[in-house]
Amino acid sequence: MRVAVDYSRFQEALRGLGVAGEVREFPAAVPTAAAAAAELGCEVGAIANSLVFAADGEPLLVMTSGAHRVDTALVAKALGVSSVDRADAKSVRAWTGQVIGGVGPVAHPAPIRTLVDNWLARYDVVWAAAGHPHAVFPTSFGELLRITGGTAADVGD
Repeated sequence: MRVAVDYSRFQEALRGLGVAGEVREFPAAVPTAAAAAAELGCEVGAIANSLVFAADGEPLLVMTSGAHRVDTALVAKALGVSSVDRADAKSVRAWTGQVIGGVGPVAHPAPIRTLVDNWLARYDVVWAAAGHPHAVFPTSFGELLRITGGTAADVGD
């Protein structure tokens, strides 16, 4: 039996940022873009994956389309850093306060440098994790840029 999860803190963070979209909970975890797209009935490209990296040791959040894989060499070059490496689970939790598979674009303990995949601009509505593997919320490319203070970028193929 699954324990009920309280999304009110995340929803409050969204409200504080002027986001109108409501958190939507799934009965089971949707840890992949394909699983989320299947549940939502949308294209996999409209899923905004929140991937956490270490860019020269500093946290970096890349909001990428579910249709893409992040090219870390491309991202490192764009940022002018020597390396961009996938963060381990401990670092993801420390930097975001959230777990892998459910990292949202906001509600982190401290601001995180963020890149938002230009590919997401193709969709009127994109879906991002809401701080837990069982939840997402609707947003847009422009809103993701605004609420994260992120930079639009080409991040992969």
